This record gives sequence, structure tokens and C-alpha cells, in this order.
Amino acid sequence: MATLSIDKVTKAFGNTTVIPELSLTIEDGEFCVLVGPSGCGKSTLLRIIAGLEPISSGRILIDGADMSGAEPPARGVAMVFQSYALYPHMDVGRNIGFGLKIARTPAAEIVERVRRAAEKLRLGSYLKRKPRELSGGQRQRVAIGRAMTRKPKLFLLDEPLSNLDAALRVGMRVEIARLKAELASTMVYVTHDQVEAMTLADRIVVMNGGRIEQVGTPLELYHRPANLFVAGFIGSPAMNFLNGKVAAIREMVVTVALSWGPVLDIPVERHVEPGDRVTLGIRPEHVVLAGHGQADAHVVQASMVELLGSDTFIHANEREESLIIRDSRGRIVRAGERIAITLPADVCHLFNEAGDRISNAAAAHAERVLLKERVN
Repeated sequence: MATLSIDKVTKAFGNTTVIPELSLTIEDGEFCVLVGPSGCGKSTLLRIIAGLEPISSGRILIDGADMSGAEPPARGVAMVFQSYALYPHMDVGRNIGFGLKIARTPAAEIVERVRRAAEKLRLGSYLKRKPRELSGGQRQRVAIGRAMTRKPKLFLLDEPLSNLDAALRVGMRVEIARLKAELASTMVYVTHDQVEAMTLADRIVVMNGGRIEQVGTPLELYHRPANLFVAGFIGSPAMNFLNGKVAAIREMVVTVALSWGPVLDIPVERHVEPGDRVTLGIRPEHVVLAGHGQADAHVVQASMVELLGSDTFIHANEREESLIIRDSRGRIVRAGERIAITLPADVCHLFNEAGDRISNAAAAHAERVLLKERVN
């Protein structure tokens, strides 16, 4: 295991800066996930850590030692790529042990390390098979096994599940979560899939345009997004965003009038002025289906309904605003139907025109959830 420190690192290709100055510390034994849209710089950052890409400025420290100019083998890292990069003419056992052979490890030790890795990855009965005889998930496990045998200080995984179909991705997420617990290694995992990030990470680093938008545990990011970008990226389906304006403010509680009629009182933690434009965010599962005639209810029209068995996703519209409602109670709603909803103020988020979070309306709810997470 190792502590990784990224100290004021920048990366430019010619005149194009892809990573402005960036600093991040990943603790010993931590499973850290870098997440963000395509082109945000997460894979470039991983390659910089591995030594496959030179930095323009800054330092890469592994256990306090400056590895900025060190070659990849000297860094004590192992990388699992998006493509499996297996040797097609070698069987599974030789693929897993090839790095050890290159490092002139004694043959008996290679055999033992390959055996242990294959046992942990449930590949013991496949050691004599060629990669073409394996499924996608099995090939990915071989690539992970090759990294494991080197006993690296750092595991680096670059979108390892992106080439798998949906069912295999779920299975491999379970495998990686199991390995995470067994190996207790420091891992840096890159993905654009926020579901993978939420289910695997100790901490998530949300990147956008080469910059870090927010760092935190999965539930911290889910319940306390720092800005509109994080709020919209973390969560599936994404958070609903509704346009509004500050109608009044009294003792750090603002009255927000939404463009299609609802008015809510929401506590804020940053200064705003009456008349300021704001964006109200609310998760689909927090929108409540209400009864017609309920005092605080508002009527919207269901434009599409997705029946998923355990959940129903209702896509609704009103005055050029759209939102998704997640219902788990089995209420029957049909496309075109007018339905009543409420927007509980205690689970709403508020963002200013710059996209920064200004409300703490959901803080009490989030604190209860986070406290439960810490206790468990």
C-alpha cells in the first residue's frame, strides 16, 4: 500500500492545457475513483501517475518519494487498461506471470504468485486456456491478475469495465469490490460511469475540464453537491433542475418562486438578493406524488412513463420545465395524465447563477443519512 500525493501538477499538449494546476492526496489503502465526462482529463491524470505521460510541472509523490521523473517500473505501480492487452498466444497462467518473468523472478515464485492470484480471481481452472477461449469478464480478471502478481504499491485501473456488456459489468463490479476488501491496496480507478463510482469508491473525485469540482464520499457528493455540475453528474436519474427567482429573503431564508408557479421557503448559507435568478434542484425520488386538492400540491402533465417493476419513472412537463419523478409505491400513471406533486423544501438544493450551491435546505436530511453511514 502507499500514499499518493499529486502536488500542483499541470499537463499541456503544445499550447493546449488539458490539466490546469491540480493537487490531490490519496491515502494509504484508499479506493479512490476519478469520475467525469469524456475528455475531462481523468485518464490523462492516471497515465501521469503511472509514468506513461510526462508532466508539464508539479510533482508526483508516492510514500513521500518524488517520482515525477521516474520510469514506470520504478514507481511500484500496476495498471489495468481499458483494453485487456493480453498476449493471444499465451495461456492464462503465462499471461498472469509474464511481468514477473520479465523481472527475472525465480520460476518457483512465479508459479506460486500466479496460483494465488488465480485463486483470488476464481481463474484456477482456466490457467491453460488462451484468451480467445475466455469471456470478456474472465479476460478482465486475467488483466487484473497480471497486475496483482507484481505486488504493486498502487493499483491503477483505467475504465476496466467499459468493454463489457451490462450483465458482465454488474458481475465485475462485485468482483472488484471483493478484491478491494481482500487486497487492502491503494487503488485509483477511472470511470465515466457514476454508478461504478458510487458503488466502489471510498472517495470520489469529480473532474471537469481538467479541474477537480469536488472530492468526497459517495453519499457526501450525492446529498451535498458543491455545484450544478456535480449535482447533475452524480445520481441516476440525474437531479431535476428548475428555474426560479428570489422573491424575498428574511434571516437567511429565501422565498423562491419557480417559473411555473410553486413557491418554497429554503434556508441559504450564502448571500443572495431579491430578484436573483436561482436554480432549484431536487432528486427524482424526493418529488412526492400527492392527491389532487392537497394544499401544497402542484399539477403537472406526465409525458412519458417508464415501468421498471420496482420503480416507476414519470417524466413530467409544465410550462417548458421538465422533471422526473421516481415512484416506488406502484401508483399507476399514464402518459398524458395530469398529476399532483409536492416539492418538499427540506430536500431541495439551491444554486446561484454561477452554479454554486447556496442552500442548506437538504443539510438536515443529509446529516441523518451520513450519520447512519458513519455508524454502519
